[in-house]
Amino acid sequence: MTNSIATARIGLLNSVKPLLALCLSAVLAACSDGGDNARGGAEPFAELFDQGVGRYLGVYTPMLAETNGDVVQHSFGAGDGPLCLEGAPYSMATRATGADELLIFLEGGGACWSDLCLATTEVTPGISGAGINDPMRENNPMRGWNQVYVPYCDGSLHAGDIDVDTDGDGNADRFHRGLHNLSAALDVAVSTFPAPGRIVIAGNSGGGLGTIFALPLVRSLYPDVQIDVINDSGVGVAKPGDPSFLRGLLREWNTEAFVPASCPDCIGADGHLTEYLIWQMDQDTTVRRAMLSYTQDSVFADTFLQIGGAAFEAALLGEMQQQRDAHPGRTQTFLPAGSGHTFVQIEPDKTAGGVNLMDWLGFMLAGSDQWASVDDRGN
Repeated sequence: MTNSIATARIGLLNSVKPLLALCLSAVLAACSDGGDNARGGAEPFAELFDQGVGRYLGVYTPMLAETNGDVVQHSFGAGDGPLCLEGAPYSMATRATGADELLIFLEGGGACWSDLCLATTEVTPGISGAGINDPMRENNPMRGWNQVYVPYCDGSLHAGDIDVDTDGDGNADRFHRGLHNLSAALDVAVSTFPAPGRIVIAGNSGGGLGTIFALPLVRSLYPDVQIDVINDSGVGVAKPGDPSFLRGLLREWNTEAFVPASCPDCIGADGHLTEYLIWQMDQDTTVRRAMLSYTQDSVFADTFLQIGGAAFEAALLGEMQQQRDAHPGRTQTFLPAGSGHTFVQIEPDKTAGGVNLMDWLGFMLAGSDQWASVDDRGN
């Protein structure tokens, strides 16, 4: 394969970037009036933009664009912008197929905070060719779609915005730049694919949780496009009865702007993100969500939450029921028994309740009545 390299940052772009950012901020502010509900009323997520979640949209331009086959790698320079956890440069990738549909995929790879740090720290170039990211896979309902691939290397679920000095030497050595990275990637998305007919935001593990933070940003950039979400193994179950855990993470990563001030129960006494997910669906009334998880996902249950499989399962089943009840037909769950972790790339043909996952996602995208919640309990 031949590589063609184009330099994307030139003096003119550098001179107009601050103006573009200012204009975008003004537009978002003009649309904001409290954000009670979605389509046809107040703009979805207006309150979050009042709180600053869009502060990096329109700010960053790739320094380099490298073409390798049908994939373009967009690279950002080091400095105050997009960056990986330990200072490695950030990049993301696109694949244009000429389709009307767009898949925005957020990769996973652990998490990092003061009590535990197990996270991917650099980008692997290209687009994963596995599962729903495989453009040639015969039973992939998104094969042939345009793709935006958002690598994960910030340790803060694609949402952080803080640099940390962990050794006390006066210099930052941990860079939670997830919001910079995600915003920059989505700017590339909207410049490359300005008018898709529909969008799926998908992600696994940390990227599954990342879809929660990405939704308001994607909606602001594509206000009139149908958006569906596939959340694979990042469904918002945390430590039962301990809201301080999630609140502490949001505070440590400087991501509190994503939680509306008008929703004090969005992280409620139960300790989970369910109320926040429900709030999002109330805001954007056309979005549908597919929520995927093993019932005793060991990566969450044993490693990151340290609550054990049985406690995770009990919380998962209750929280998923609450989400389904809040938005019947718009939130559906795929919950096979087991302790594995993630599906859409490594186990795309996994079944729950006898239904193949790729078929199940196909039902969702087709608007079929066959898209219904499934698990291995026989109900």
